[in-house]
Amino acid sequence: MTTEQTILSWGEEHPAFTDGNLLFQNKKQIPGSVQYDIRRYKANFPMAMQDTGMIIYHFQPAQPKQQYLELRYCISGNRYCPDKNCSQCVQIPTEGCLGKQATLDLFTFHFTADFLGQFIQNVKLSGTRDEVLAFRHPESFTQIFPLSARKRIVLDQLLNHSYSGSLENIYVNARIHELLLYALAFLEPEKEEIFACKFLADEQGRERIQMARDILLEHIGDPITIKDLSRKVAMNECYVKKGFKEVFGTTIFDYYQQQRMEHAKYLLYEKGFSVTDVSAQLGYSSISHFSAAFKKHTGIKPCELLQ
Repeated sequence: MTTEQTILSWGEEHPAFTDGNLLFQNKKQIPGSVQYDIRRYKANFPMAMQDTGMIIYHFQPAQPKQQYLELRYCISGNRYCPDKNCSQCVQIPTEGCLGKQATLDLFTFHFTADFLGQFIQNVKLSGTRDEVLAFRHPESFTQIFPLSARKRIVLDQLLNHSYSGSLENIYVNARIHELLLYALAFLEPEKEEIFACKFLADEQGRERIQMARDILLEHIGDPITIKDLSRKVAMNECYVKKGFKEVFGTTIFDYYQQQRMEHAKYLLYEKGFSVTDVSAQLGYSSISHFSAAFKKHTGIKPCELLQ
């Protein structure tokens, strides 16, 4: 087993990961939501490693509540400087400065069967990805996969963004959604880089779909119509809908609702906002409409998440 495979198997229990070496951590444990732990450690010794990912599928039909899908990533070779005000650093230590430090970064994303169930509602299952999402694949498995450029970009964004508070929550949830899509695509790799929509073969077309996603997130509390969305990205409505479905694996409405409800969980559980306040922040016309949408998406009432 390679060094990176050993680290991914052990997780933070590996000897390379000690509290004394921890430089940064971002963690979320909201019930019924994706649970994640993002850690950056100081690398005390050189490591000849490749950036690597691992997908863990835990199938336990006799105890469905214990079933889960987990993604783990290990990245080495990044550099970290704790002084964000140092704009002239050339990585040469000066008096009182140790320079940028080599890092070892570990990402863990834990998805329960209940959480993943939202993606296969009213969907005819076909292929390994759907079977895994629905926990119909009959055997547990663990697979190692290399990191493509777009997976690495998303992981870098999770470590190096400038958002905080509610905006950070929206941003991180969206990026984790992408990582899940890319990891599942690995199970059927022949479809990962091939787009059925011809306009997506052009980089500009893909950028416009990414822009449409970002605009949706900016309007998380102020719903935007597809017509207005298409105008903002200068793309035909039909192209926006088809392109979005192919790039993100879901419809614009379902994606928007998923991100909206995940943000609602954050506001209720971590921020302790009232159901009335969350309903208003997310742009619902009434508390009853919000509560119905929340229960449909999560299976629980919003009041059940209040601390």
